Parts: sequence; structure tokens; C-alpha cells
Amino acid sequence: MDTIVVKNLKKEYKIAQKEKGLAGAVKNLFVRKYEILRAVDDISFTIPKGEITAFIGPNGAGKSTTVKMMSGILVPTSGDILINGRNPQKDRVHVVQDLGVVFGQRTQLNWDLRLGESFEMMRHIYKIPKAMYEENLKVMDDILGIEEIINIPVRQLSLGQRMRGDLVAAMLHSPSVLFLDEPTIGLDVEGKYAIRKFIKEINRVKGTTIILTTHDLGDIEELCKRLIIINKGKIVEDGPLEELVNRIAPNRNLVVEYYDENYVEHEQAKIINVEGNIVTYQFSKKEITGAGLICDISDRAKIKDATIKEVKIDDIIRIAYRG
Repeated sequence: MDTIVVKNLKKEYKIAQKEKGLAGAVKNLFVRKYEILRAVDDISFTIPKGEITAFIGPNGAGKSTTVKMMSGILVPTSGDILINGRNPQKDRVHVVQDLGVVFGQRTQLNWDLRLGESFEMMRHIYKIPKAMYEENLKVMDDILGIEEIINIPVRQLSLGQRMRGDLVAAMLHSPSVLFLDEPTIGLDVEGKYAIRKFIKEINRVKGTTIILTTHDLGDIEELCKRLIIINKGKIVEDGPLEELVNRIAPNRNLVVEYYDENYVEHEQAKIINVEGNIVTYQFSKKEITGAGLICDISDRAKIKDATIKEVKIDDIIRIAYRG
């Protein structure tokens, strides 16, 4: 069963056009012209239960607008959204009970309370049974080590500690769907490791369906098998990350260092650069594997070293952004 269903979703904004100068200002008082800005332009996708999906795009592409419509914050101009079979605008109370949302730049924690007191406040807001609350808090502590900071006032937490607190707050009521908007933004290496570990574990332990919007390519590579790319309000790519990489950049480079300048050619690889005893071959993964190419070359000549140059994921995504 699909946890999230989005069909023909659109979001339009009506923007007043202002004419320049004093005469234009006077005219604007009596005659208004408007421009329709379509932030989300007829997009459709489904996300099955338990999937971690990256929902990405350049700034202003429509990512956050889509997430806000899926979480019920914004009302679509047209189209349909179902979260576990319910519409987030028409049945907001029930949908919110089954949603967790974390925005990297905003917190749902109370700055004037200790972290633990913020959790208690969330327990009363969501009417979480005490047994469930304590069990969920224990699971979160096992994953994020939250006990060590639970008595610290929220305003005194570091960015990484606050993000851990926000993730716990989002999961206390056991939502089946979690929206994460830039969860690792501004974090150091340790902070990113903790957040990524949480995402993996909560998905494994509770089968949580996760939508991740991020500009951090490390998040995508480490967490997501599926990628939805939106640009200018339209979905330009939707599918497995590996399939996208292989389609956009089917070739790889193999750099071979020989003991001398007597290099060999290969019928399934093209030589694209020679610098003394270092030769760069280009090959298609569909025709031969990197390991197979290295074996063939080493059977024909003595090689000192060999390195496969994989395509960088940021190059692939940049190409995808351009459609």
C-alpha cells in the first residue's frame, strides 16, 4: 500500500504587478494587474510504506511548497493528496496525528523549558499515553543518546543537540510518516553522522516512511535509494539513484599506471589520455565491469596501480536540474 499519494498537484500565487513612478503608484490605487506564479505545476508521485525518498531541487523549485501542502500547512490550488488514505487539508486532525515534521532552520521545542519539559509538553499536545511516550523516548535515547542532554534548557543546546531534540519531538507520537527539511544543515561531521544514523534506525525499527529534502549530497548517497527531482514546479526525474546515475553518465574512467610507457589497448575501452606511463581509459559499465577491465589489461601487461574514477553525484544532479 502507498503511504503517500500525490496526483496532479498545483499551487498558484496571485502577485500584484506594480507600475513604476508616481503616476504608476496612483494608477495602482485604482487598477490592479496580477501575475499568476505557479510554484508547483501538476506533479504526481506515490511513495510506498517504509521508503526513504529524497525530494530535491534547486532553491525556489517548489520543494518546500510541496512538503507544506502534504503536511496540511498550505492548501493546494488543485490536485489531490492522500496520507495513509486521508486528505491533509480536509482531515487535518487525523493526518497530523500520523505525521512528524522537522524543519532544519525552525524548532518546535520551547526555548524557555528544559528539553525534557519540551518533550512532556509535546506528550500532552498529542495526548500520547504515558507507556507509549516512555517506550518511544527509550528508543530515541538508544539511537540518539538523548538522555545526556535532556535536562539542558533548549536555549543552551548546540545546533546539533537541538536537532536531535527536534527529531525526538517529531517521533514521540509514533508517526508513520516523517518529513525532514534540511535536517543536517549547518551541522559538523559528528552531528550529520548522528542524524543519518537516526534516519536509518527509525526506518529500520519502526518502518517509518521518510521524505527528505536536502542540499547535502552525503545525505542522499547514504540514505536514499530513490530520488525525486523537482525544478520550476515540475518533476524532472523520479527513480532509483543508481538508475539515474547510469542513465545520465553511463561511462566510467579507469586510470592505469604501468611500470613503463608500453601500454595496451582494449576493445571495450577508449583511451582518452596518456601521460608517460599513466593511461586513462573510458568504458561503459553496460559492456564491461571495472574489475573485468583491470583483469584483462593486467593479463596483457604489468601494471603498477589502477583506479576507477566514479562520476560525482553532484555532477549528475546538476545535469538533472537542467532537465
